[in-house]
Amino acid sequence: MAEDCADDDDAKVAICYLRNRALEEMKMYDLSMKEWGVDLAKESSPNPAALKNTDFLVATASGKVEGGKGPAKIATPFEKTKLAAYTLGAITPCMRLYAFLGKELQSCLDPAETSHPYKKWIDSYASESFEAVAVRTEEVLDKLSISLTGEELKVIERLYHQAMNLLIEFLSAQPIVHRTVVPFSGMQEPAERRLVIFSDFDLTCTVVDSSAILAEIAILTAPKADPSGPENSIARKSSADLRNSWDVLSRQYSEEHEQCIEGIMPSEIVEAFNYEGLCKALERLSDFEKRANSRVIESGVLKGLNLEDIKRAGERLILQDGCVGFFQQIVKKKEVLNADVHVLSYCWCGDLIRSAFSSGGLNVLNVHSNEFSYEESVSTGEIMRKVESPMDKLRNFKDILKNCSEGSKHLSVYIGDSVGDLLCLLEANMGIVIGSSSTLRRVGSQFGVSFVPLFPALVKKQKEFVEGDPSTWKGLTGTLYTVSSWAEIHAFILGLYNHL
Repeated sequence: MAEDCADDDDAKVAICYLRNRALEEMKMYDLSMKEWGVDLAKESSPNPAALKNTDFLVATASGKVEGGKGPAKIATPFEKTKLAAYTLGAITPCMRLYAFLGKELQSCLDPAETSHPYKKWIDSYASESFEAVAVRTEEVLDKLSISLTGEELKVIERLYHQAMNLLIEFLSAQPIVHRTVVPFSGMQEPAERRLVIFSDFDLTCTVVDSSAILAEIAILTAPKADPSGPENSIARKSSADLRNSWDVLSRQYSEEHEQCIEGIMPSEIVEAFNYEGLCKALERLSDFEKRANSRVIESGVLKGLNLEDIKRAGERLILQDGCVGFFQQIVKKKEVLNADVHVLSYCWCGDLIRSAFSSGGLNVLNVHSNEFSYEESVSTGEIMRKVESPMDKLRNFKDILKNCSEGSKHLSVYIGDSVGDLLCLLEANMGIVIGSSSTLRRVGSQFGVSFVPLFPALVKKQKEFVEGDPSTWKGLTGTLYTVSSWAEIHAFILGLYNHL
């Protein structure tokens, strides 16, 4: 149908080539069915998720584009070309996803493996020739899209996303005949074992560090000159003085933090995981963090902030893509999962964290952080210091687990991004590092901590997995699992579409 709609000879030739490759793939299907002795006409009915895919493709090629202005009757060559572009936009995700999956699956196979039932298919999708077809499909889509308007390009973008989601739904709908390590939340029996999820806040959940946000609120809301208000008001520095004070504090923290990190590093990389040595090193870092907080309090930078200003800033705080959606799904399935969620943070102001999550309906999250001291909703500049250091985080982590699991077992996950999270990451059954902090990896590696990408680790763990026993995940093994996005965490803990 796309070939019929294309008005350019080169595009017609390219689409014809792609169609012929699809026909070759269909022949491979027929051969596989014969080899396996399967008669699809007699032994199966169409999978509903597969029908949704094919119905979507045919509808798109027919001009029935949901939310778009597809013509009821094709009247002009340009309208036909537009349909060809729409159709390629809906087909391209399949080519790209299968090329990706082929390479990923092939990397998991033993090169000497010859009897795997799907080896022929995996090799086909992982081949350079299939990648070339995927690239050519994308090139044809680009060519067909050149003359489209911005609104029409948005239609293609929407079709692309819809097609990819339908493909993921199709893959997720296939039956699993044995226990797997994904989703992680399905490994425990909720009646016997509580799932406890911990997350850091700054730069794990947020795009920017909360300390800079709080300082900026203070600077923007400060008087332009020293106030001469009532005697009982909380005296504040001018905005210019606050800016200077904050710049000095920030520069001093960065310089001394780097010096502290260099000072705690062992002279040589250890050969084996050295948890005790790491703890002693991070005790020194803890002392530094507490001294730094004392300087902030003494500077008066945090004095005079209005609670309402803090809450408004929290509501506008930009969080990492997928973070809110992940926690919303956990909260939605809290009873089914028998799950608790705890945010464990160095943040100076728990009200900022609570307001950041309140807009996503996540006001039920348990927040463990420092807190501002207030007089009539105005900060005094003092901080109730509860979580200042790696050692404080570890103490809170252990106390929370002890309280959560009284009378039952637990399965713990900790999600963090910085060196301050290291001890909690290692203590948890599953420590997940998000982002790419060079300091975290440098310190961890020096004390024998291994950082393993999550997907290859899951493949290896699946081969070790016996009857779904959660005890195969253990803390203090010296191995942490790395991800680049919250989408990976969501897929691992809840599954792609969370069918629980």
